[in-house]
Amino acid sequence: MTTAIFPGSFDPITNGHLDLIKRASKLFDKVIITVANNTSKNGVFNAQERIDLIKPNIDAMNNVEVREAKGLTVDFARQVGAKVIIRGLRNSTDFNSESSISNMNYHLDNDIESVFLITRPKYQAVSSSLIREIAYFGGDIEEYVPDNVANSLRKRFK
Repeated sequence: MTTAIFPGSFDPITNGHLDLIKRASKLFDKVIITVANNTSKNGVFNAQERIDLIKPNIDAMNNVEVREAKGLTVDFARQVGAKVIIRGLRNSTDFNSESSISNMNYHLDNDIESVFLITRPKYQAVSSSLIREIAYFGGDIEEYVPDNVANSLRKRFK
């Protein structure tokens, strides 16, 4: 059985993330969405709130779960028996950043592989930070995030 983790801050989760999760769920026996606190980002939602926003959107995916992770991604992968770290790539900038992270993860544990999934074109311009900014200024984010996330962002920024 191959377990994969999909780490990220998911602040908030977007339809692009959900598309990657759905696709990964068809490739691996088990996918664990790994909600992490990125030390270089200021969050809108705490980890538990992000988990609560994700859960209703993965209910139909029987082999997908969501957990909070603290510390290094590789350490969490070891804890849950994952041999794969899934990352989404929107563009060449993502590739440059993610390949560096992948190389460091390989240095930390060469039994854990990074698998890159290319983001579908309709999601390539979407990022959580951009969604937060649009929501902060009252812009329309309905197309880019699930309804429960859009509602939570509107309430947060009232």
